[in-house]
Amino acid sequence: MVEEKIAVPTKQQIAWQNLEMGMFVHFGTNTFCDQEWGEGTDSPDVFNPTELDAKQWVRIAKKTGLKYFILTAKHHDGFCLWPTETTDYSVKYSPWKNGQGDIVRECAEACQEEGILFGIYLSPWDRHEPCYSDKKAYDDFYCTQLTELLTGYGPIVEVWFDGAGSEGREYDWARITGVVKKYQPDAMIFNMGQPTIRWVGNEDGVAPYPCWNSKGKARTSMFTNEEVNWLPGTPEWLPAECDVPIRKNHWFWHPNDEDSLLSIDEILNIYYNSVGHGTNLLLNAAPDTRGLIPKLDVDRLLEFGNEVKNRFSNPLAICSGEGTELILELPSEMDIDHVILKEDIQFGERIRKYEVQAWQSGTWHNVANGTAIGHKKIDKLDSIRTNALRLIVVESIKTPKILEFACYNTGR
Repeated sequence: MVEEKIAVPTKQQIAWQNLEMGMFVHFGTNTFCDQEWGEGTDSPDVFNPTELDAKQWVRIAKKTGLKYFILTAKHHDGFCLWPTETTDYSVKYSPWKNGQGDIVRECAEACQEEGILFGIYLSPWDRHEPCYSDKKAYDDFYCTQLTELLTGYGPIVEVWFDGAGSEGREYDWARITGVVKKYQPDAMIFNMGQPTIRWVGNEDGVAPYPCWNSKGKARTSMFTNEEVNWLPGTPEWLPAECDVPIRKNHWFWHPNDEDSLLSIDEILNIYYNSVGHGTNLLLNAAPDTRGLIPKLDVDRLLEFGNEVKNRFSNPLAICSGEGTELILELPSEMDIDHVILKEDIQFGERIRKYEVQAWQSGTWHNVANGTAIGHKKIDKLDSIRTNALRLIVVESIKTPKILEFACYNTGR
């Protein structure tokens, strides 16, 4: 056991990691133009979701078991889903609700009603705004938009800063993240400036293993291998978030696109390789031109949520403790096919290497092993029959503290 300095999370980071899964919603003029990235030239007149129901979106998130909800308040095209005072490129100048609507407000209020935490995505890159070429003027513009969102819609759990389109661009990140800290000090800051959470580095929804919480670097976007230059003062503890659309490679809704919907097995594989590797998972569902998430997508999300619940709601046995050895005794000899481990991360990520063993035929047999545990590690086993499991911490920094050691028989 090696004694050395170890990074630890803030209480806000712990609370965010405990959420585990959220819903991302991409919606805007792109939805009506069959495109992913608008150029900022589409007229606000195209935006008219006549059946929009933000409560439907949020209720689906809750029924799926997702704990937070992030809306694209402004994508790269610059069209704003709230009646901002900064530009005439917004819902205020669209035919939807005769310019009297506010999708950000409808989502925020729906989240409050359903007990889901609300977050916003505000693209730094803006292809519509004329002052974008003027660094100082655009920093003023962007900070004003951010202030509107952070002061007008209640508590914000996360501010999602997308690096796409901004490769090589310098923003006043000290000022921008300062706005977040001033108005929403508990909000997570995603990947840019002085972040409190980082991007996993892909849009497949999967994390590498091990995915240490104290990794000190991340890519800016999908379109560069350059790493983000984080500001001094960025915390050492920087957990990752995995984002992925449930329609393959499509963040916005497209007509006749049903074949791109991920299968239940594909989404479950993403879950095992994100949440099961200790990261948060952000699943994107895209409302259509009606302003509703299509039934096919709803059914797939609910199927996924039910499968996770059925697999992992009822452990056969569970315990906690500290030290380099922990025994989990079962009520009787049982079939087991999954083990879940969690460190008590308020004390940091201490375990560097571990083994899980099963008591069979009078001796211990190795059935799983790994390096990082962190917030959560899911080990899928070949089905075994045993009445006891043993966790052996092979390498650690300081005394290991195990929040949870649990086993399951999911029948999968």
